Amino acid sequence: MCLNVVAMAQTTTEKLGEWKIVTVVESIVPMGLGRSRMIENTTEVNTEQFRTSRTDGQKSDQKSVSRSELKVENFDEAKLLNFFSAAGINFQNIASNDAMIGARIMELEAAGFKFIYVTSAVESHAGKDDSGGIFITRMFFKK
Repeated sequence: MCLNVVAMAQTTTEKLGEWKIVTVVESIVPMGLGRSRMIENTTEVNTEQFRTSRTDGQKSDQKSVSRSELKVENFDEAKLLNFFSAAGINFQNIASNDAMIGARIMELEAAGFKFIYVTSAVESHAGKDDSGGIFITRMFFKK
């Protein structure tokens, strides 16, 4: 008995869509000395000019890519409040930041973006010899 198997690739006409990343950086520096922001890139970037290839796992042309060329000039930023005040954690500041972030999410959804994914990380205050830190959140949207 002979069995013939035919494999067919599934094709799709679905567009890749437009992606937007909103990054929230909230400072963990006491007494308002830090800088907290909600940042959105507004510059279209072609990553190909900044990529290099390794052929043997060792040799790299990364030195041919200048870090200063990577910086974008156009982005939106909204001020946010720091997590700490002189007395410690400031819960009113946290609630205020939540209101700002929530409002931006609703604005993007009204503009046709769908909230896809979120990731966060922290470099936290580690005691009396460490006077700072940040809490960073990246939110990914697709239209």
